[in-house]
Amino acid sequence: MCKVLKLTNVVVSPRLWAVFVVICTFISFKFSWRMTWDAKDKSQAYSFPAEFKCPLSVPSPSPSSGWPSPLSKNVYFVETSEEIKPSFLFMCSVESAARFHPESKIIVLMKGLAKYNITLAKHLNFPLFSCFTNIEIKPLDMKDLFLDTPLADWYFLAQQRWEPYFLPILSDACRIAIMWKFGGIYLDTDFIVLKSLRNLTNVIALQSKSLLNGAFLSFTPRHKFIELCMKEFVENYSRWIWGHQGPQLFTRVFKKWCSNHSLQSSKGCRGITLLPRETFYPIRWQEWRKYFEVIKASELSELLKNTYAAHVWNKKSKGTAGQAAC
Repeated sequence: MCKVLKLTNVVVSPRLWAVFVVICTFISFKFSWRMTWDAKDKSQAYSFPAEFKCPLSVPSPSPSSGWPSPLSKNVYFVETSEEIKPSFLFMCSVESAARFHPESKIIVLMKGLAKYNITLAKHLNFPLFSCFTNIEIKPLDMKDLFLDTPLADWYFLAQQRWEPYFLPILSDACRIAIMWKFGGIYLDTDFIVLKSLRNLTNVIALQSKSLLNGAFLSFTPRHKFIELCMKEFVENYSRWIWGHQGPQLFTRVFKKWCSNHSLQSSKGCRGITLLPRETFYPIRWQEWRKYFEVIKASELSELLKNTYAAHVWNKKSKGTAGQAAC
């Protein structure tokens, strides 16, 4: 990835994207990277050196005895658009997960691959991903994913009408279906993983004092809570309200699950653990610009001391990301 920055007690340059600071502070590796930026649409693009070499610090999978470890679980990332070239942040997210979970499969599901020959996913030229034997890129077949779930009929109807927030809602549906069918860990593609997540099971985290967020989920397969989330998704569906099928849905279901109208004093119930905001959302979305502000290394360490993975709020910070120096 990008070169490691030697952080001391001096002030970090405001031009450095804090995500890179996070990576360079907590992940010790060196990796050459070259980026270009499209001035017209400012979308992220990248290119690799002509002679690409994998970094020496790529971890090897743990030895297997033939049976999966009880602590081993897959980590899922989902791309619901037709895009088949992951952004720089997307690649950072997947790489960080792969580094901290060498014993797990990191499965990248991309809807855009579904219309191609299935072998394409195995031969895509992603030099960085190819360095990690635990990363798998697969087509995302929506019909197959939603089959035998309450989401199947919803998906059929949703394709017949105009949906103002279709892609994010589709992502909301996918993560629930994945947790229900396969279990494991789900992460949005704008997380940077800082610690292993494998010991977190049947867990969801607070985004604020009154709202949960499903950008990170970790559940066992066929969990009753996820089943209730699928039913709530369909029965109280609204395509007009941003977040209604995402954070608000998890919040509604959790309150019913715990028979509790307030989240402020809750640490979970009935086998589900509720983690505090700083574990996955150390910086609030309203304060996303803090990722780009001057900060001392000591302050950063204090900010992230209880954080498993840092959510970058790509919806808000996407335009600013192109200003990062690497």
